[in-house]
Order: sequence, then C-alpha cells, then structure tokens
Amino acid sequence: MLVVTFLQCNNDSEEDMFGDYDSFCGNDSLLADVDDIECKYLRDKNTDIKSAGEILLGNHQLGIHQKKQDNFSTSEDMVVLKAGKEDALQMNENDPGGSNQELTDSLLDDLPSSQLLYFEKMDELSSGSRISPVKERNKCVNSSLDKIRSPSSCPDAEHGNRRTDFSSDSKCDLFKTESLKDHLKSAMTGNAKAQTLQVSKTKQLKEAVLSKEICVARKTIESSSVDIGPFYGLPSKVKDLFRQFRGIETLYEWQHDCLMLESLQQRKNLIYSLPTSGGKTLVAEIIILQELLCRQKDVLMILPYVAIVQEKIRGLSSFGVELGFLVEEYAGSKGRFPPIKRRIKKSLYIATIEKGHALVNSLVETGRIDDLGLVVVDELHMLGEGSRGATLEITLAKILYTSKSTQIIGMSATLNNVGDLQKFLQAEYYTNNFRPVELMEYVKIRDTIYTVDSKTENGFTFSRVLNFKYSSNLEKTDPDHIIALVTEVIPKYSCLIFCPTKKNCENVASMVCKYLKKEFRAHREKEKRDLVKNLKHIGNGSVCPILKQTIPFGVAYHHSGLTNDERKSIEEAYSAGVLCLLACTATLAAGVNLPARRVILRAPYVANDFLKKNQYKQMIGRAGRAGIDSAGESILIVQEKDKHLVRDLINSPLENCYSNLLLELTKGMQSLLLSLVGLKIAVTPEEVNNFMCSTLLGVQQQLLSKDKSLSEIIKDGLENLIEKGLLKGRISEKDHNSKCTLTITPLGKATYKGSVDLAYCNLLYRELKKGLEGLVLESNLHLLYLTTPYDTTFSCNPDWMIYLRQFNQLSAAEQKVVDIVGVPESFIIKKASGQAIRKNVDSAVVKRLYLTFILYTLLKETNIWSVSEKFNVSRGHVQNLLNSAASFASCVLHFCEARAKQLYNAGYKTLAHLASANPETLVKTIEHLSQRQAKQIVSSAKMLLSEKAEALQEEVEELLKVPADAQGPTDQLP
Repeated sequence: MLVVTFLQCNNDSEEDMFGDYDSFCGNDSLLADVDDIECKYLRDKNTDIKSAGEILLGNHQLGIHQKKQDNFSTSEDMVVLKAGKEDALQMNENDPGGSNQELTDSLLDDLPSSQLLYFEKMDELSSGSRISPVKERNKCVNSSLDKIRSPSSCPDAEHGNRRTDFSSDSKCDLFKTESLKDHLKSAMTGNAKAQTLQVSKTKQLKEAVLSKEICVARKTIESSSVDIGPFYGLPSKVKDLFRQFRGIETLYEWQHDCLMLESLQQRKNLIYSLPTSGGKTLVAEIIILQELLCRQKDVLMILPYVAIVQEKIRGLSSFGVELGFLVEEYAGSKGRFPPIKRRIKKSLYIATIEKGHALVNSLVETGRIDDLGLVVVDELHMLGEGSRGATLEITLAKILYTSKSTQIIGMSATLNNVGDLQKFLQAEYYTNNFRPVELMEYVKIRDTIYTVDSKTENGFTFSRVLNFKYSSNLEKTDPDHIIALVTEVIPKYSCLIFCPTKKNCENVASMVCKYLKKEFRAHREKEKRDLVKNLKHIGNGSVCPILKQTIPFGVAYHHSGLTNDERKSIEEAYSAGVLCLLACTATLAAGVNLPARRVILRAPYVANDFLKKNQYKQMIGRAGRAGIDSAGESILIVQEKDKHLVRDLINSPLENCYSNLLLELTKGMQSLLLSLVGLKIAVTPEEVNNFMCSTLLGVQQQLLSKDKSLSEIIKDGLENLIEKGLLKGRISEKDHNSKCTLTITPLGKATYKGSVDLAYCNLLYRELKKGLEGLVLESNLHLLYLTTPYDTTFSCNPDWMIYLRQFNQLSAAEQKVVDIVGVPESFIIKKASGQAIRKNVDSAVVKRLYLTFILYTLLKETNIWSVSEKFNVSRGHVQNLLNSAASFASCVLHFCEARAKQLYNAGYKTLAHLASANPETLVKTIEHLSQRQAKQIVSSAKMLLSEKAEALQEEVEELLKVPADAQGPTDQLP
C-alpha cells in the first residue's frame, strides 16, 4: 500500500518532476484516474463537498459530515491511494470512530523517513511550533489535511481547536482552484526533495526493541513479580553482551537461584558467600545492570585494591557504551566530589574503600544519597582488616542510617560469623558450596605428598612420593622440590607459586629457569619475544634482567615491584598461555583473577607472619580454571617444624570478622564521630549514640572490655575531638545522652572533607600555615614535600650516601626549602659517615624529605627506571609512591577548600582578583585570617600571575619566531 499525506498548500510553480510518466501500475495512469473521479464528483451538484474531500483508495473514512461546518481539529482524515488488482478507486463506508486513531498510527508507522522529516518541517512552518511527527502524529495529519482543504485559509486552519465554515459554492471554488491531482504531485515532489534521516532503519528498530524491553523490565522489577522478563528483568541484549564479551552462554544453577531469591525481588539487603571462582561477580553485575537500566538509579561498587578497580573499569566500560550508562573510576587521585549529577544517563561508580567513603560523604552532604540505588561490596570480609575495614564499616553504616532506599549487596568467599554481619547490614544470607572445578588439596612434607582430609585424625592421608631424580647439586639448590612439582604441569598447563616475599618470587623464578630443559623455550617462542619487546618499550628501552632471563622459558614473577604497565602485560601473557608459570606474592590471590591448574604455596607464611585461614583459602581458590581444567590442585610445602601449625590451620574454621573502629582509633572511631557532626548526620550525643548502635561495633558491643561501655567510649571520643579543636560543644559529665548540640570547627571540616587521618591533621595544618608564611615557589620541591604522604615514612629506610648526594646537588632555593622543613645538612653528613648524632632531629621529617627527593627527581627526569636505579629502589616502589602522593595531594586540596571557598565567596574569584586585593580588606572579609597571612596570599598570587604571564609571553615569542629553515633569500618577482 502506498500512503501519501498532503503537506503543501500550493505548489503550482514547481517544475513537473514526473513529466509524462505518471503510471505506478502497468500501463494505466493513476493520476489520470484521480483527475477523472475528481471531476465526476465536482459535476454532481447534489454531492456534498465532504464526500469529495474523503476520496478513499483503501478501507478508511476521512472526516465526519456536518450540515454547516467541518471540524478539522478533531477529524482523523487521511487520504489513501491504493493500487488494486484492477487499479480502481473505491469509496468506503463509514468506520467506527474508534478505529480511526489506530489506523492513522499504523499508516504513519509505514511512512518513509524522508516524508516524516518533511512532514515535521512543513508543520513547523505553518504552526510556528516544533511538533514531533512521532509523538503528535494525529495533530500533524490534521494540520496537513487542513492545508489541502483550505489553501487560501491557512491562518484559520493552523490552530487545532478552531473551526472553519464553508458554503457549498466556496467549497467548489476551492477544488477548482487547485485539483487533487496537483496536490498529489505537490506531495510527491515534497517527498522527493525531502532530506533523508541519517539514521539506519535497522538501528532504529533495534533501539526501539531495546527501549521497549527496558520499559517492560522496569515495570516488572517495580511490581516485584516472579515472572521477570527475558533475562532476569533485563533486555535480551544484555544476555547477548555477556555472550559476546565474556563468552557466558548460560548461568550456573546457584546463580539462577540467587537471582530469583524473594529477598532480592523485595529489594532487601543481601550477603552471599561461595568458594573462590564460583561465579559471584556475575550475579553482582546482573543486579547492578538491573539497578542502572530498570530502576534508573546510580550504583556504587566498592573493591579492595586499585588494580581490581581498573580491571573492573575495563570489563564494564563496554557494557556502559552498549547499554547507555556511565562507568566512573574512583581510585588513587581519580574521582570527583560530589559526582556530576546526570539528567539522563546513570552512573556506575567503581571505587576503592577509601574513595567510596569520600564519595558517600559528598552525597550525604549534598542531600543526594538517595540517588544511590545500590551499593555492592566485594570481599566483604575486609570489614575485619585494620584501618581499611574500619573505613568500610563507616561507609556502610552511613548509607544504612541516611538512606532507606539504598540496597546493599555484600559478597565474599571467606565469611564465618555471618550472623553479626547480617544484623549490621539488616541483610538476608545465601550460601552455596558450588565450585565449577573440583579442588584437591595437598600438603608436601620432604618428598612425600599427602591429601588433606579433615575426617582423619591427623588431617592428612598419604597420596604419593615425588618421582623426580635430583642430583646432589640440584637438591641443595631446590630443597623444596619446586622444579619437580612445576614440571609435572607446565608448559601444557599453568601454575602459580605463592612466595612469602618479593625477593623470594624473583629467586624462585630465576632458579626454576636454570634447570628447565631447552624444549621449554620452543613453546610459543614468537609470543615470548613480543612480550620482551613490549616490556622494553614500556621501560623506555630497559627490561628487568630477571624477566629477560625467565620469559623465554614461559616463567615470570609478579609483585608490587613491577610497574602497573609491566604487571598488566605479564597478566595478559599468562591469561593467553604465553607464560605458564608465575612466582607471585599473596596480593595476587586477593587481586586480579588469574587461575591455574596447580597452585603451590612456597611456605605457610606471608612475609614473617604465619598464614591465616582466610589467606590460605584465597590462595588455593585460584586452582582450577572453569571451562579449561577438569580439576584444580593446591600443594602447600611444609617444613617439619611447621607441621603441627599447618594441621591446626587446615582444620580450623575461617576467622571471624570483628569491628576495627576501636583498634584503629584515629582512622576509626574518632574519624567517624567527626564526620557524623560535620555532615549533620548526628549533632547531639544522644543522636551519636543512636548511630553507633547501628554499626558493626554496636552489634558486637558484648565483645567490648568490661571497663568501658559503648556510650562511655563515645563520650571520651567526642571530648578528645573537642580538645583537639575539631569540634565545639559541651558534654555533660552525668548524662551521656545530653541534647547539647555539637558543631564542627573549620579545621574539623577540612579534616573530614579531605579524608585526612586525624593523627596528622594538626601537623598538616601547621605545615600549610608555615608554608603560607614562606612558601618557596622558585622550585616545586616545597609543594612536593607538602603533598608527600605521612604514612609512607614507616616503610622508608634512606640510603644515607644517596641522601647526601642529593643534598650536594641542591640549588640555593631548594636549600632554603630544606632549612624551612628542618633537616640540617650536618645531620645527613654524620649519618652518611656513621658518626654519633647528638642533635635531636625528627626522623619522620627526615624520611619524608627523602621520599620527596625521589618524587622531585621523578618530576625532573620522568623515567621511572633511571629514578629507581638512582635511589636503589624498585620501579614499582617509585610508582606506588607517586600514586600515594597523587592521592594525598587530592586530600590536601579538599583540606584547603574551606579557605578557597571563603575567598571565592568574598568575590576573589580569579588569581588576578587576589593579586590586586588589599590585604587589610582581606583580613576584614575573611574569618580567622591574620594580617601576615593576607599579605602572603596577595604576594603569592602576584608571583603566580607573573610566572603565568612570563610563560605566555615565552609561548608568544616562540610562535612568532621565524623557523631556521625559512630564513633563506627571498624569492624575486619577475
């Protein structure tokens, strides 16, 4: 069926684009037939003009007859041309009015995109308003038909509610003025000239299907129905994307059961626990997509390490592009606080524990916490691990207390006291022992391997004796028989060796390669050469000599001493099978997903500490690759002296998860109390007590010592913050639940907004204040010192000769910085020469300055390899220091924002404003600003402005400079 809608009032002046050829079917002339029928009806005086306007070539009536007037605004008129078998034009009987709307919609659905565009443009010209051809089809059709009926009365016909009266004679004159044939030609001319929409029809259809499925899924999710649509309430495209990006065809039975849980349908909080490699993350990702696409809410995903955040960003970005949501990284120095509020697209924030806490703080402060529909926590057992566990507990407690609509999902492979966690998170619990690949646990003592069997009395049963001939020389080099264990699986299968220290990783990798046969070099030789080239490119021409030796055998080490790019290249090569053996530290077990056929634990230690059950489970959980291996094996190498400890380890339950708010006082309890008052979550001792009862510490208060109750601990914490000058208020001695209002001081606000450890906030404030009075801007050394993290000094052991060498290379301006910081050269000279030190110098400041020298050298040279060699530290250590400094610089920036906002609010919005400011006016305008500080601010602004102007001037001169190769003799004109 050919559908034509008349869009133009008059087109007599247009050239006849069709010429003499106007036949659409065979040799008959359709336009001639139209002309004949029109004349026939116009000659019949008894024919109502309405009939002439309702010529039908299909099965639809156009208009409703009225004795004296036609209502053009409400009619569902449409002119339909149909080429039938006999090319006859027929009139149709009246249809019920209800069918008119449906037919109009269906007809317009078939319109070509060029006609829809033209249709829209002409309607804009006639009505002066923008009308969508899709959303307001009927209005456009009526408007267009009005133009056909009354070309001479367009102004009267352009409003939908206006009625137009015509006499019989005027109607005849109307049709004499311009024939239907001319209108048909006019419309077809418009179609031919109209622009074609630059959108693929296939793409339009796909988008329409996806949009419809998302709407259906959203309604289904909201109704909490058991029947949840094509793919767990998500459009079928999501299933296709999992197949395309992950190779996942179907879900495991437990995954289906978990997603169908009634608690999830009712949006209750959930904790679920399964062994490592069981597929926990996939369930979390499906729930995340449900929240983003169906409920249209933002999502926060909290992961333990920066490397895992970056891996997850890479894995989910492709889903974001295809499904129309944003993936934002909050790790290291990355992340915006508060996040940008999006009108249409929703955001998935993937964050480390610390950045996740800062993000939640910013959402609470701006009243946007309810925008967060879902929070997913991976490795939930981290709640029980030191200061990071305390930060995670604070984050979750704030979400639970401030938002009743945010759902929390926690997952882990190693949970024990789940009851406490359920009570804390107000969550349901799901667990399953499913593992896609069976895991066999073994222990090796001397040359004998035993199967781990908890049913036996001593926990072990004999399995076999190693069948590998060791020479006396090899026995001395490899007393733990690592080579024998490794060669049983590589190169055909993959293997991981967990070592206690980084140095041990490198030694094991090097030792194994010395005794491997030459045949190992032939396995995927070209890919190994490419890997070495890639590492050389990453290191700007430098490659670690150990990796250069081991990679040709398919062996490498993996620890924090590698740079991020090096680690990524090695991980990709291992996943692709180019490398078959990695000697790694325990961090890999909790980090990126690198499974193996066999996992070997070099010793039951992590550094100098004996292995915990959680750590052991994490490591052996890497054994067995789903879809590749039929089974996985773990072998723990044990010395005779550790046999009883290992037996206890294997038979013991997982460690319980306890609150660390009290153990980590400045990063735990005091930090929480400060932010509660600062964010106005709780501003009286009574409200603070109520909040604390909802934390994990509140759930576990029975474990507190009998000396102090929770309320007494809270009272002591608040008083301590008041003494430090971070809070204002009075705590009643008698009544812990007094309703005295607490307020936060500017220093307290800066501390919690910058996420600065309370142990260092006063020190940072003093150093920044001192820097304000005499900040040395001739070099970047002073600024770098202020942004060197305090907590990195604990693991710093300076090389005093290198330290002295750096001192000797300082310029006058840099020497001035060292004097301000307070590290005398005489102290370094005596340290380097081994002399006794009488003068008392702060060792933390000395170490911090040494780390600043590393950063300063890196800033000047930019090559991590040369800096690591100059300071005799690993390149990974240099990069980690750089990342820590970038993160701390972000904290310092937010710490200083309070002063910057004061200046901005006072009208000093640019550097030029500050440079031209009067210090006396600043003192009067800005609270707590001394005369000296005001003069320093103005002086610093002038210096920065001058430096900026000089840099721009140099850039201009460089641009205007004539190139050397253009300074030849000028061409002579003839």
